[in-house]
Amino acid sequence: MESLMLFMTSDFLGKDVWLWLLFLGIVVALLVFDLGVLNKKDHEIGVKESLVLSAFYIAIAALFGGWVWWYMGPTPGMQYFTGFALEKALALDNVFVISLIFTYFAIPRLYQHRVLFWGILGVIILRGIMIGLGAALVTNFDWVLYIFGAFLIITGVKMLMMSGDDEHDISQNAVLKFLKKRMRVTDELHGNDFFVKKPDPVTGKVVRFATPLFLALLMVEFADVIFAVDSVPAIFAITTDPFIVYTSNIFAILGLRALYFALAAMVHRFKYLKYALSIVLIFIGGKIFWNQIYGKLDPAISLSVTFGLLAAGVLYSLYKTRSDEKRLAHGTAD
Repeated sequence: MESLMLFMTSDFLGKDVWLWLLFLGIVVALLVFDLGVLNKKDHEIGVKESLVLSAFYIAIAALFGGWVWWYMGPTPGMQYFTGFALEKALALDNVFVISLIFTYFAIPRLYQHRVLFWGILGVIILRGIMIGLGAALVTNFDWVLYIFGAFLIITGVKMLMMSGDDEHDISQNAVLKFLKKRMRVTDELHGNDFFVKKPDPVTGKVVRFATPLFLALLMVEFADVIFAVDSVPAIFAITTDPFIVYTSNIFAILGLRALYFALAAMVHRFKYLKYALSIVLIFIGGKIFWNQIYGKLDPAISLSVTFGLLAAGVLYSLYKTRSDEKRLAHGTAD
């Protein structure tokens, strides 16, 4: 018993082991509830169900953030909510890319949740690795934060200058071409199966083939790694505490998977959010330099600015796209 207590209170990445186990226990319970209760059978998830499920995940994330605020203090609490909001906003582009992947592979809505569910397991592991490496770099080399800051400022400026018409061509993706050359892949889906056994067209021997559903899963995982290149440095600019970084990231991504089916249908309504997001990245990148030169910026300022800019971006997008749709409707009617 004593050895167990020593283990539970031993340090892992700056926090007691029991804190990490508590968080992982919550995540595992949510995933089991999702797969074993809510989605025990494949079914199409509508917008209403998507919004309800997303609200549930946001409520859990907010409760966890409230506990962080109470147990660890106001500063970690504000850092958690800032990171959560930032990751949510950054992930909107990810939703757009995932939608393109599903369209390219012609994945029916009936099986999309299966891809997203198993995809989250990969995200939990991959984000953990990336955040662990980031924490090690920041701990041992303070100057890495300057690189993060410069990278975020450059990324923000590039986002401001990018055309709204820029599109991702999935068929020309180098990773997809590599996978198709190295794997046996069926031409058609086989229900919700990732793999099937069928005769090789050359040898006639029964072998294992991947289905387009599995390729879609791999491409979703690859897309998340690419987007993590932006989001991980961004949250390390808010806090270098691996626990806050990881928990806020994972809770935001869990909720995003639930919200996907609603967002995919209305992602065009957030077309102006990228401008607010680019300013947020520039602000956070600049905050790193401010913190290193002048001292820590009040976390309340970071939280207020981040929430304010993102809220303004969302509201302006909804207003502007609604006005555009009304003008198009009147023009059509005329």
